[in-house]
Amino acid sequence: MAAGLTPGVLRAQPEASGLGAIARQHGVTFGAAVQDSLLQKDADYARAFATEPAMLVPEWAAKWAALQPEEGRFETAALDTILRWGQAHAQPVRGHALVWHNSLPDWVVAALGEGRERALSVLGAHLDHVLAHTRTQIRDWDVVNEPIANPPGSDEPQTAPGDLRDTPWLRALGPGYVETALRMARERDPTLRLTLNEYGVAEDTPAAAEKRRRLLALVRGLLSRNAPLDAVGIQAHLQLANPFRPEPFAAFLGALREMGLAVLITELDIRESWQAPQDLAARDALVAERASAFLACALGAGVRTVLTWGLTDKYSWLATEPAVALPGGRAHRGLPLDAAFRRKPMWDAMARAFRGA
Repeated sequence: MAAGLTPGVLRAQPEASGLGAIARQHGVTFGAAVQDSLLQKDADYARAFATEPAMLVPEWAAKWAALQPEEGRFETAALDTILRWGQAHAQPVRGHALVWHNSLPDWVVAALGEGRERALSVLGAHLDHVLAHTRTQIRDWDVVNEPIANPPGSDEPQTAPGDLRDTPWLRALGPGYVETALRMARERDPTLRLTLNEYGVAEDTPAAAEKRRRLLALVRGLLSRNAPLDAVGIQAHLQLANPFRPEPFAAFLGALREMGLAVLITELDIRESWQAPQDLAARDALVAERASAFLACALGAGVRTVLTWGLTDKYSWLATEPAVALPGGRAHRGLPLDAAFRRKPMWDAMARAFRGA
C-alpha cells in the first residue's frame, strides 16, 4: 500500500473547494459525467455538481439514441438541460459520442445496412444538426468511441479478427470509417477539437498492451493520411483485479503526445474485485491507492484533463449495471463521493494528485 494510504488516516481535513477548483489551481481541468434528469430531481446530486467539477460530459444525453431516436426527429431537451447548467455554473461541456456501436436506434442500424451512400447520408445529417446545435458551447467531441477490437484475453469477448471492432459502422463504411467520421466533423466545424475515445488500454495486462498497440497503429495511420485528429481520450474504467504499472502506460501516453495529440482521461472510475474486503476503510484504501498511482502517472505524462464517469457511487454504472455489480449486495466504491455524497479517500487521492501535477 502506498505511503499515506493506510485505513483510518485517509481522510483529509474538510475543505470547501471542490476537485475542479483544486485542479484548476495546478493547470488541470477536472470534470465528471452528468445525468440531466438527476440535476433536476436530486438536490444533493445538483449540489455536488455545483461544487466539484469544472467540466461536464453528458452521460447519456448526447448519444445518438437520445438525440435522434427516429430519423429526422431530433430531441435535444435533455442535452439542453446540461448545456444550460454548464452556462449557469461556468462549466464547459464536452460531447460524447457521435459515432459509436452502442446507443444506436434500430432505424440507424437498418439504414447502415442499406449501403455506403445511405450510411454517409445518415451520418452527415446527424453531424449537421448536432454540431450546429452545440457549436457555441461544445468545443470538444468524442467523434468516434471505442473503435478498437478487444484482443484475446480481454475481460470482454474478442469482437473482431482485426484491429477494428466489428460494428455496423465498420460493415457499412469499411475500415476507413474512423477517418471518414473525423473528416466529416472537421468539415462542419473547422475549430472543433476532434477526439478518439477508447477503453481497456491503461492496465498492465497482455490484452491492454495489445490494445495499446492497436490504438497507436490506428492513430499513426490516421495522422499519416493527414486525417484531422486532435486528441485521444482514455476511458480508464480501472479494475483492481488487474495490475497497474506506470511505466508502460506512461510510454503509451508519451507516444501519443509525441504525435502532437492531447490526451484526456475521460471516464475514470475504479471497479473493485469480487474478493474486495468487507471492511469499508480497507476497500477505500485500495481504491484510493489505485487512483493515486494512476493519476500520478497520467498527470506526470502530460495529461491535463481528467473526468470521472459520474461523481457519486449512488448513481454509478458500477452500481446499476448487473454485469459489473459486486456479489452479496455490496456496491462498488469507485467514485470520489459515496452514495450519501460524502467525500471518500478517493477524493483525497485525486486532490493530492492535482496538487502535485
